[in-house]
Amino acid sequence: MAIGPVGGALAGLSAYQRAAGVGRPRETGPAGVPATDFAQHLGRLVTDTSGALKSAEAASARQVAGKGDLIDVVTAIGAAETALDTMVAVRDRVIGAYSEIMRMQI
Repeated sequence: MAIGPVGGALAGLSAYQRAAGVGRPRETGPAGVPATDFAQHLGRLVTDTSGALKSAEAASARQVAGKGDLIDVVTAIGAAETALDTMVAVRDRVIGAYSEIMRMQI
């Protein structure tokens, strides 16, 4: 089974946390925000991005059918573009971090 760069980074991080005994979630993170797992954040980001893209597609389809408003299409496409840009930026940072970890001396 092949593991891509992101999956490998997450698996490597999990293995390191188990070995070092770290990574146990605190009850709250910075500013009292409940602490959650990085994978949960990443999953939520992917889900939100997918939802924004589907919403933009549905708004476009309604507009083509003559049942939608143009401003709704523009707003939905803008939100989808922002979500996708954020997802790409996070992916790039994760891959960069993975590459940096792989270059470290043990």
